[in-house]
Amino acid sequence: MINKQVQIITNSLDETRALGEKTGKHLDPETVLALTGDLGSGKTTFVQGLAKGLDVPDDYYITSPTYTLINEYPGRYHLFHVDLYRIENYADFDDIGLYEILRSDGVVAIEWADKLPKNLLPEYLAIHIEILNNKSRKISMTAHGVRGENLIKKLRNRSRLET
Repeated sequence: MINKQVQIITNSLDETRALGEKTGKHLDPETVLALTGDLGSGKTTFVQGLAKGLDVPDDYYITSPTYTLINEYPGRYHLFHVDLYRIENYADFDDIGLYEILRSDGVVAIEWADKLPKNLLPEYLAIHIEILNNKSRKISMTAHGVRGENLIKKLRNRSRLET
């Protein structure tokens, strides 16, 4: 389990963004990140950093696609930012083009990923963000597949991350 999971404590929005950026710098195409956590935990903040790490131009402001459901950004790889908060049932996934996006060669960051069917994603990186207090978050990353394991290994080798 050494390369399958890592936990990091961030103590500010900037640290959460920086972790997202560091993660984005090491992503390969066709990577899916499944983000979970309470409302206001920092999922969108993490994706803002992720976009920076994927070289999304600075003139794109990364916001939660709560009402648009999916935002797409150009970068080193296309970033698809998906928010399933308002999705009612699995039939809606086809309507919003989620299945097509998951087959793309871009990077897909899905907020409220706990709404996905259990076996939909064969390989992904689960990112759970837990609110510790007003500023601090515990971010747990768990690899489901080789791509996620390699990412955790890269992140661990390039920084001081807790295990």
